[in-house]
Amino acid sequence: MKSDSLKIGRHTLTWGARTYVMGILNVTPDSFSGDGLLAMGDPLEMALVQARRFMAAGVDILDVGGESTRPGSDPVKTEDELGRVVPVIRMLAGKLPEVLISVDTYKAVVAEEALKAGAHLVNDVWGLRADPELAVVVSRHKAPIILMHNRSNPANVEVRERLGQAYVGAEYEDLLEDVKRELLHSVSLAHQAGVADECLILDPGIGFGKTVSQNLELIDRLDELRALGYPLLLGPSRKSFIGYSLDLPPGQRVEGTAAAVAVGITRGADIVRVHDVEMMVRVARMTDAIVRRKA
Repeated sequence: MKSDSLKIGRHTLTWGARTYVMGILNVTPDSFSGDGLLAMGDPLEMALVQARRFMAAGVDILDVGGESTRPGSDPVKTEDELGRVVPVIRMLAGKLPEVLISVDTYKAVVAEEALKAGAHLVNDVWGLRADPELAVVVSRHKAPIILMHNRSNPANVEVRERLGQAYVGAEYEDLLEDVKRELLHSVSLAHQAGVADECLILDPGIGFGKTVSQNLELIDRLDELRALGYPLLLGPSRKSFIGYSLDLPPGQRVEGTAAAVAVGITRGADIVRVHDVEMMVRVARMTDAIVRRKA
């Protein structure tokens, strides 16, 4: 490991001791999973209710996002994203100071305002390749950042009724080696901006520019990415590779998510990003009880 732990304010994440659970708060009208808070009513009220429910279940991190990242989704204007996430983050930081807050964005301007509003870390689905200024913002705030691998291409998206969108025809010369190389490129971009090694978390990008079989292989071989020495986040929750494997729509993928989370933990995942926090906290704790007995 580049570092055995990550200290964020009053919090310390000790890698290898247990699995940390990140709960998803989608401040969007169009989440693929059907849990977009903008479609449910007052987003501040709904976010607080959901956050408190997640915390009661044992969540470690709340991930607040204002732009859907489902395959084929349209980008959101910066001002719209700011209007969605910053008020929610400010409210959560004020009312729930005991929980870590992540902002799910690839835009430097959004990250800047979110960190000022009380976010503790940044979750970048483009691994610093979409907005080069994001690395500068993270470095200035000394904030941790999650660098995700992403080869998303709308031309490779297939849409099926009930199952949603999935990538087809995503080509890799060598899946694991290509993903490792491209993640390390993101690490290099972070280093160039002065971001410290201990502030970096890697994410293989399950569902982002990978076919069903490639997603399954990545989870099974996650330990090869863990060997790079950085903590890993795994985000399989309700994604289409589960739907295509089980022929089930997003609302019926909890068991498939549980299987992916459990296998991912056995392969070295340090953080799991999920929608169904109550159930996945139990899955993580049970899997930890089996595989981390000596930790």
